[in-house]
Amino acid sequence: MAVPVTAAERPGRAVSPRHFVRLKLRVLRNNFRAQAWRIALFVGGVLFGLWFAVGGFFLFAAPGLAGESRYALMTAAFGGGLLALGWLLLPLVFFGVDETLDPARFALLPLSRRTLVTGLLAAALVSVPVLATLVTVAGLVVTAGALGGSFAALVAVLGVLLGLLLCVAGARAVTSAFATMLRSRRVRDLAAVLLAVLAALLGPLQLLVVGAVQQADWDRLTGVARVVGWTPFGAPWTAGVEVAGGHPVAAVLKLLITVAAIGVLLLWWSRSLESAMVGAASAGPARDRRGAAAAGAVGQLFPRAVGWAQRDRFGALVARECRYWWRDARRRANLITVAVVGIFVPVMVNLGGSRFATEGGAAFGQATANSSPVLVSLSMLFVGVLASVTLANQFGFDGSAYAANVVAGVPGRVELRARMVAFSLYVVPILAAVAVVLAVVLGRPGWLGVMAGGLFAAYGCGLAINATVSVLGGYALPETSNPFAMNTGSGIAKSLYALVSMVTSAVAGLPVVVAAALLGDVWLWLALPVGLAYGLGAALLGAYLAGDVLDHRQPELLAAVTPRR
Repeated sequence: MAVPVTAAERPGRAVSPRHFVRLKLRVLRNNFRAQAWRIALFVGGVLFGLWFAVGGFFLFAAPGLAGESRYALMTAAFGGGLLALGWLLLPLVFFGVDETLDPARFALLPLSRRTLVTGLLAAALVSVPVLATLVTVAGLVVTAGALGGSFAALVAVLGVLLGLLLCVAGARAVTSAFATMLRSRRVRDLAAVLLAVLAALLGPLQLLVVGAVQQADWDRLTGVARVVGWTPFGAPWTAGVEVAGGHPVAAVLKLLITVAAIGVLLLWWSRSLESAMVGAASAGPARDRRGAAAAGAVGQLFPRAVGWAQRDRFGALVARECRYWWRDARRRANLITVAVVGIFVPVMVNLGGSRFATEGGAAFGQATANSSPVLVSLSMLFVGVLASVTLANQFGFDGSAYAANVVAGVPGRVELRARMVAFSLYVVPILAAVAVVLAVVLGRPGWLGVMAGGLFAAYGCGLAINATVSVLGGYALPETSNPFAMNTGSGIAKSLYALVSMVTSAVAGLPVVVAAALLGDVWLWLALPVGLAYGLGAALLGAYLAGDVLDHRQPELLAAVTPRR
């Protein structure tokens, strides 16, 4: 009897977005299994997000509940526009994007580009930020229904859903594109500039909005709101208000603008997603082999910035961390955040919104005159603390590679001091530039010592606190080429750890602010040496204490920072 050598293949089932959603939920369930702290952080994140979402809901619903159609357009355009802008920029500078499903793990599967993009988009919609945003913008439906009836409310629902898709698609497209750019060494400088410009738009935009509100020129604000409403940032949110105002054609056009913007973003995301999945990166220019041979095998491992370091265990750790901070896209993105926020925060704090709220050139001089060493010290305290918060999960950047240090038996104090020194080689010049820029902007060159002293004191305290936080609360980061990626549980943990470390570091740096308030003009001369000594002493003490803890829990820390497969 003849036996067939081949059998008819069963037709495979088509992959749909539903499969990606089920896969994400299963991965989340596995991550939470036997991890009570992850469950607690997730529940806390849900409650925290819903708390702000309810406040945003009533803010958007206020014009409809009060029957004020005049403010409905402004609330929808400005509030919705800021919400969409936040979805684009905040993942780049702080929160990151949920990448529980790493796109790189689908590279070898026979999935079409359309299937992959739609599936990952559907999975991205299943998250706490999306739920909080949906609750927030639901207030627009209330406003449209109260002002224009059920048909306006129905259009508002459609606009809200499209706006939510726009926010998620924009966040994924921007972070994926910048992840690809930052991974390539040849374009990392251009990517850094573009990222800095995008993130820097948040500060000036906030000042412009505050100044416009303080001027209370409602006709002018209404005109600006109409312009914003015809952009992709405001179009989906104002569609229901247009119907309530008797402009159904405008509502249809705004929905079409939103659909077109979503299509462009998804196309952009699909193009950058392929490159991120393949993981292609430029090799960079070739080095001079004659110079490398002359330097020797060990000398090649030390960058020029750490040529002063001795060729011992401490020097090797410093050299390794310096290379990682420059070449690792995830770490480099954090350095860019420090540079951007460090420049704009002190300027905003010391100049405030009065420059934009008052017409004429006298406002700038008035804001400068109102500044004081105490106010400057407070702003420097925040910048210094923010600069060091990146190290709150410094071992998470290493992941399973930290096993090499555990096996080699690197002492905890040597490890932490080396990491502090390597990170400071990049951050200290940034902090010095911040002090110089603020002194020039305020027109107070004599306050340069106050600014630098406050910065370095707060930065040293931050190093000490974050060294302890990184040892006790390290957590794993997703294994992906996207420097802005975060798992759902890890993203919430990052936010909470960062908040705790910032508050504790600020409390540790308060003596500098108290000294500025008590000593007056004498502090102008003592700020720099006292601030340097205070910050250096705090950093060394933190490395000493946290290093002893690290020696006793290296295996536990390695298990915590190793990604679960």
